[in-house]
Amino acid sequence: MTASWTLAEADDIAELVLDVPDKRHNVLSREVLGELDQMLTVLETRPLRGLVIRSGKPQGFAVGADVHEFRRVLDAARAAELTRAGQMVLTRLANLPYPSVAIIHGHCLGGGLELVLACSYRVACDDERTSLALPEVKLGIHPGFGGTIRLPALIGALPALSLMLGGRGLSARKARKLGLVDECVPQRHLEAAAHALLRDVPPKRRPPWYQGLLAAPFLRPYVGAFVQRRLKSKVECRHYPAPCRIVSLWARQASFEAEALSCAELLVTPVSRHLVHLFEISEEMKGRARAQAHGIRRIHVVGAGVMGADIAAWAVLKGFHVSLQDRAPEVLARAIKRAHALFAERLKGRAAEAARDRLMPDMRGGALPGADLVIEAIIENRDAKHALFAQIEAQVPARTIIATNTSSIPLDDLAAGLSVPGRLVGLHFFNPVAKMPLIEVIGGAVSDPAALGVMRSFAVALDRLPVDVKSSPGFLVNRALMPYLLEAVTLAEEGVALHDIDAAAVDFGMPMGPIALADTVGLDICLAVAQTLSAPLDLPVPDLLLRKVEAGHLGKKSGEGFYRYPRLRGFLSARAPSDPVIAERLIMRLVNEAARCLRLGVVADSDMVDIGLVYGTGFAPFRGGPLGYAEALGTGEVISRLTELAERYGPRFTPDPAWSQDGVLARRPLDP
Repeated sequence: MTASWTLAEADDIAELVLDVPDKRHNVLSREVLGELDQMLTVLETRPLRGLVIRSGKPQGFAVGADVHEFRRVLDAARAAELTRAGQMVLTRLANLPYPSVAIIHGHCLGGGLELVLACSYRVACDDERTSLALPEVKLGIHPGFGGTIRLPALIGALPALSLMLGGRGLSARKARKLGLVDECVPQRHLEAAAHALLRDVPPKRRPPWYQGLLAAPFLRPYVGAFVQRRLKSKVECRHYPAPCRIVSLWARQASFEAEALSCAELLVTPVSRHLVHLFEISEEMKGRARAQAHGIRRIHVVGAGVMGADIAAWAVLKGFHVSLQDRAPEVLARAIKRAHALFAERLKGRAAEAARDRLMPDMRGGALPGADLVIEAIIENRDAKHALFAQIEAQVPARTIIATNTSSIPLDDLAAGLSVPGRLVGLHFFNPVAKMPLIEVIGGAVSDPAALGVMRSFAVALDRLPVDVKSSPGFLVNRALMPYLLEAVTLAEEGVALHDIDAAAVDFGMPMGPIALADTVGLDICLAVAQTLSAPLDLPVPDLLLRKVEAGHLGKKSGEGFYRYPRLRGFLSARAPSDPVIAERLIMRLVNEAARCLRLGVVADSDMVDIGLVYGTGFAPFRGGPLGYAEALGTGEVISRLTELAERYGPRFTPDPAWSQDGVLARRPLDP
């Protein structure tokens, strides 16, 4: 027995149980792998019929390598040593003189999945909590403990490459269908299924013959070239090199040593550093939020438009009971239909039926007295919201929290009409709710800290990242995003080609260009937010945006905005930005506003700025967020670029005092 592993034997079967002390989830740190190596020294000499490996954690098998160790690795040579060490331990496991079987429940991710790939067989728990994935690409690296070799050998090249390139999770049943696991059984049958495999010792799984054919030496280069072409239409390899490395390693039938060297090189790049840092911050935020129980079971959503309907549907999908209210029966009917479509897409059988049962249309608000949380998602009108809150407060018990999804109205203004103003908080979701991972938790001057804590915990229960934001014009995301979008409209007004504007942003690393983004959000919505923020932020609204909306050209939803729809896909990727100043103008306005938000205390620290704008606007994650990008440039360079832009294009580029000698950012070690 070691600190993390417990070994027991019965009837010639050994059982290794992984339970890392003082951790919510099992992680495969250097120490944990070293302890496994010690155990294998013992096991290699034992005359056994087989080995069972399982987790002692109720949360799952293992979530991979210890990410915190990544930041302590400063050079590729040291990273390669650690990767080789992990490979050697798992190779010893794979080479045991008797079969081994892994019992998988809950999360089995990254290095955890690589560990079970080294076993002879795998048995997975058939429930919704089980998820198997190799998400290393999300941290700027690729599997380094043999996964790039063992996974294709087990399930075939194309399925394996798809899993590694996407980093997505597989349910137990999907993993069984792919051949990733040998058995998929209810939890009560896991031990029996594992022992049956060791008793019968069936042939190890192999991919279908056609997958094996694709891996033939004479075909590999052609298959690899095909996958690389498909990949490069979605991923810019100079921004995110890991996916392209994965394909290259497979195409040239690389060795374990090549995998280790490649992973080590990626681990110490700025791309991986930034992605790991963002991951660490987000996990810390979720951990702090989980520390307080939310106690919410029943939610009442008022407003069944697109946003309200999607909030209600997502909450139901995550297990909550939701009543949805709207005055218009046709709007309510559309919302219920939309929710049922989401359930059918994400859930199967009884689970989908149970979700439908948890969603109740409620035109008259009869469910209000039993609600733990009421979420308002009506039109962005101060008077309408005041009237609604008065009605809600008269019907709900004292314990009920009232939340508003306002995107621009100060929270204190909305709370003023309540008899208990502290119960009102802001929960700002982003569209589309099912895809955007961020929720701004808005606190006003009188907001109850306990209610804000409940909302953070609730956001995590929705599988969303809660960022604390002070009530102020535009909050964080809209406030920082709007200057970026309006600069794009200004460029268009100056005659710069729309495609060149969008291509410049995409080339910088944004997920889509600002013109396409404005069309997607809706130009009427962009105009409304811009007009709301215009006075408090001294943010002039370009005439071109006004003219578009007056003409009814609202973007995708009207068939025409700046572009006409449908557009040809993939057009932007074929174009290069015509002028690097385009990207400079766009990005530096966003970066400058992000610094202003930090100076004014809209959020508590620079990490929250970066997290909010990466997950809320899509700011290039590989650059670490706008202030991470500024850190790479250095404060002096940021000031110099903004000053030059201000001289050429006007005072909207004037460097914020946050960058000055006495500013909040100057007190951080931004200069490299």
